[in-house]
Amino acid sequence: MNKQFSLAEAADILRRQEELLRVDSFSNHSAWELGCRMVEESAHRGIGLAVCIRKLNGNIVFQAAGDETDLTNQLWMERKYHTVSLMERSSLLAMVTCRLQGQSIRGMGLSDANYVLCGGGFPIRTRDGSLLMVATVSALPHEQDHAFLVDCLSKYLDIPTPQLPENFKIPMDSSI
Repeated sequence: MNKQFSLAEAADILRRQEELLRVDSFSNHSAWELGCRMVEESAHRGIGLAVCIRKLNGNIVFQAAGDETDLTNQLWMERKYHTVSLMERSSLLAMVTCRLQGQSIRGMGLSDANYVLCGGGFPIRTRDGSLLMVATVSALPHEQDHAFLVDCLSKYLDIPTPQLPENFKIPMDSSI
């Protein structure tokens, strides 16, 4: 059955993902392990992704670029990182929330050269909610970037996580 999901229903699933995918602790070594698993998963699926895990101070702890990626993917990851670290939610949840509230990057006084509302950035938090790092990927359609991150984190943490339907699409809008 192909149920049409509303943005509000999507927001509920995205919030639930963030509630579930939390860690007891997360070190640079943890970031390296997760990053390596993400690169292995990307290769296993036959997709070349750019992957980055950064601390909140901007320090890159892990970064890899698939053969099919280029500087553009790195720039997308930087914008996704800034969005997640500022809004303290996944970049896809930020997008959905802004759509529901009729907000835009520019309307918030931010530059779309530094921020972007699309999937592909996810917060790494402790169980008490403290934001530690941000994981980003780039190369797939943004909804698939998000799904890849959630799937990898879910496997890494061994926590089953609800997913958005594969056919769920949120068109990117340059004014949002």
